[in-house]
Amino acid sequence: MISPGEEGLAMSGQSSGPRPGFGSWLGSMWLYTALRFGLFFALWGLLYLIGLKALPAAAIGLILSVPLSYVLLGRPRARMVAQIEARMSAHREARAELDRRLDPHNQD
Repeated sequence: MISPGEEGLAMSGQSSGPRPGFGSWLGSMWLYTALRFGLFFALWGLLYLIGLKALPAAAIGLILSVPLSYVLLGRPRARMVAQIEARMSAHREARAELDRRLDPHNQD
């Protein structure tokens, strides 16, 4: 079965290859989010075990997790961004194709 987004490409005879899926984007987003939370909780637990109280340990863990996630989680973040860019590009292409087909001045 052809999805609504692929219908325009099928009718025009064009094929842009496999379209980025919602599931793969959502999976990469959840993985990155889980890793960010995991890093925060690992830092919080480590600081709590060192002897800091819960709230200061959480605040310091939050502050430290931001730059550390930028360094340590670069690959999952890049994969998530690539998925988002691919979905946006596919959406723009489908929209341009629909605009082209609906243009009254088009000679196709």
